[in-house]
Amino acid sequence: MKRFLKRALIFCLCAAILLCFTGCGKKNKDDKDKTIAVVAKGESHAFWQSVKKGAEDAAEKYGYKITFRGPASESAKDLPSQQEMVQSALSNNVKGLVLATIGEGFVDMLSQAYDKKIPVVQFDSGIWENDISALDEQNKNPIVASVATSNRLAAGQAAEHFFEEIKDDIAESNGDYVVGIIQHDQTQTGQDRAGGFEDRFKELADADESTKGKYSVVKEIKPGDAENSYKTALEALYERGARAIFMSNEGVVKQVFDAMGAAGGKYDDIEFCGFDAGSKQIEWMRSEDEAELVGAVAQNSYEIGYKAVEQCVFAIEGKDVEDNVAISGAWWDKDNVDQMIKDNLVYEG
Repeated sequence: MKRFLKRALIFCLCAAILLCFTGCGKKNKDDKDKTIAVVAKGESHAFWQSVKKGAEDAAEKYGYKITFRGPASESAKDLPSQQEMVQSALSNNVKGLVLATIGEGFVDMLSQAYDKKIPVVQFDSGIWENDISALDEQNKNPIVASVATSNRLAAGQAAEHFFEEIKDDIAESNGDYVVGIIQHDQTQTGQDRAGGFEDRFKELADADESTKGKYSVVKEIKPGDAENSYKTALEALYERGARAIFMSNEGVVKQVFDAMGAAGGKYDDIEFCGFDAGSKQIEWMRSEDEAELVGAVAQNSYEIGYKAVEQCVFAIEGKDVEDNVAISGAWWDKDNVDQMIKDNLVYEG
């Protein structure tokens, strides 16, 4: 009898261990089958951390997991690192891929995604046009949706608020009121932000009899923020008599704010309008001692991450997918900055 009980106990223990391993194996498989890889253009910056939070919340809502990775920088030297991240995700047979690339060279990998029936959602600035064209030519384009801020619409929103702030000054001028634009680079993003602002501002100013014909718009386009190029742009606009300046990204805002701090009040008569967010811009917005930063339009980074993962889930599950999800910008100023931070619309860092 004792021998029988001993054997029965051993059998039960073995069965329990086998069941445990089987269950764990199934759980690991289920986890893998419910994983979406998000490969961004960065990881540590506050903008990408906000994107990540949105992506995580969407994944949790729909019962998925995400992996979130990005290169150390958006420069060409880190392109191989990002390519490795994408290849690793595909090799692990993730269910979906959410991707924003820092350069070209992803055609072979995205062709693999097509062959494996892994849907791809491009987000933020997305995948470079040459890669997309090559995929289309091969009839192997796995991209099912695009999720991004509409830079033109967001910049247009900034123009609407800025015009309301300065239109009385334009109306009271002698017809020589200069509105400046510092365009951060010549990429499509830079063009869309500067162009969206300029077109909407002119539309509003020309439609108002009190401001029509009393202003001009001048633009400084710089290739990047190296060697204080945006400070140079600020000085150039100052020399041309600019009384209001729109700055097209966070990098411009940082340099201009630093330039004002070193200029001893030289630029205090200029009113400014920004784009994006970040600690420097928040500090300026709250400051009472500098030239006025009227406000800024922020990308809704949280919503970008949320909607990108959501569209990927819909594609995986065979639901209706929205081809192009345009995320609107969010205007913020000193009156609502604290609430915007709480709502993940304005990021610090």
